[in-house]
Amino acid sequence: MCGRYATTRSDADLSALFDAANVTDGLGPSWNVAPTDPVPVVRMSRRHGGRVLDTARWGLVPPWATDLRGGARMINARVETVATSPAFAPSFARRRCLVPADGWYEWVRTGRQRQAYYMTPADGSPLAFAGLWSAWGPDSVLTCTVLTTAALGELARVHDRMPVALAPEFWAAWLSGGDGAELLPPHPAPSTAIEIRAVRPDVGNVRNNGPELVTPSPEPAEATLF
Repeated sequence: MCGRYATTRSDADLSALFDAANVTDGLGPSWNVAPTDPVPVVRMSRRHGGRVLDTARWGLVPPWATDLRGGARMINARVETVATSPAFAPSFARRRCLVPADGWYEWVRTGRQRQAYYMTPADGSPLAFAGLWSAWGPDSVLTCTVLTTAALGELARVHDRMPVALAPEFWAAWLSGGDGAELLPPHPAPSTAIEIRAVRPDVGNVRNNGPELVTPSPEPAEATLF
C-alpha cells in the first residue's frame, strides 16, 4: 500500500507542469503526507473548462457515506478490483485524477525494529500517481485515493504493493474519462529509475515534516535489501 508520501513542489510549479488552472487555496510542501491530509490533485473541471490543480482530502469518501471518517481507510484502491468496487467504481468510470508526488515511503521490519525507505525517481523528476476523486456532503468536500498495483522488480523487496505512477504520455488519457482499464498495469511503467533510499524512522510520526525526512540514512546491516 501507499500510506505516506511526499509532495513538495509549489502550486505554481504543479500548475505549469500539468498545464492546469490553479484553484487551490494555497498548499505548502509536505514531506510527510498522511491519510486525511489535504493534498494537490489534477482533475478535469466543467466549470473551468479543462484541467485544474485542486485540493482534496486524502482518503476517498463515496457520496453515499454518512460521514468523512471512513476516508482514512480508503487512501488506496487496488487496480485488480477498482472497476467493480462499490466505493471506487463510479469514480473510476467518471472522476479520475492525478496525484502529484515526489516519492513514497514504506517500511521493512527487522526484528523488533522497522526500517523506513523512501522510493523516488533517481533523476529527481516528478511522479503522477493514478488517482480517483469524489465529492461528499452539502459542501462538496473533495476526497481522493491513490491506485496501487503489484510491486515491480526490486521494489517488491520493500513491499508487495506500489502506487501506480503514470508517465506523462498517459496523463491526458487517464483524465479524459476513456477506458481506464487500458491505462492500468501491465502498461509500461515510467521509464525513470526508482531509487530505494533508506531514511530515518522520523517519518513514522505525522508531526515530523521537513526535508530531513528524505535525507539518506545509514542502513542497518540486518535491514539491507540487496
